[in-house]
Order: sequence, then C-alpha cells, then structure tokens
Amino acid sequence: MELSEYYKNYLKLHENKYCRRLHFTGQLFTISLVVTSIVYQQWLMLLFAPFVIYPFAWSGHFFFEKNKPAAWKDPIKAKICDWIMFKDILLGKIKL
Repeated sequence: MELSEYYKNYLKLHENKYCRRLHFTGQLFTISLVVTSIVYQQWLMLLFAPFVIYPFAWSGHFFFEKNKPAAWKDPIKAKICDWIMFKDILLGKIKL
C-alpha cells in the first residue's frame, strides 16, 4: 500500500480529537527528549525516542478511539504517519 493511501486509512483510526491530542503530546515529548539528549550529550537516551509516543498514542486508541493502533500492523509506516499528522496539525490541516 502506498504511503498516501496508508495515511488516509491512518487518519480514519484517529478521528477522535482526544486521541489526536495524545498523539500530538507524545510527539512533543519525543522532540523534547531528542533536544535534551543532544544538549546534554546523553546519546543513549536517543534510543528511547522512537518509543516515547506509544504510551500517549495507545492510551488514545484504547480509551477514546476504541481501536488498535496502526503501529501493531505496520510500525514503520505508522511512525511516518505520526509525523505527517503532527505536521498537519501544526499547519492547521487537522484540528485538535
């Protein structure tokens, strides 16, 4: 499945605003971890960066969307789509 088609399906799994808010918060924490790790030269902490979002995102799916996270089926495409959705939220294309 092409990424643009996957993203359309990904957005269907993220229709609830609270789920999207939790994803967005998780991405902010991810960025904070990366910046802090670089500033304080804690390179080992960078290994955790890809996983910071999961407690936030999965809580959104379990409690609000009532569906399974996309990362369970295709973690690479789901991670890419997490960042695309984050960008779209920042640009105002998706509402929180």
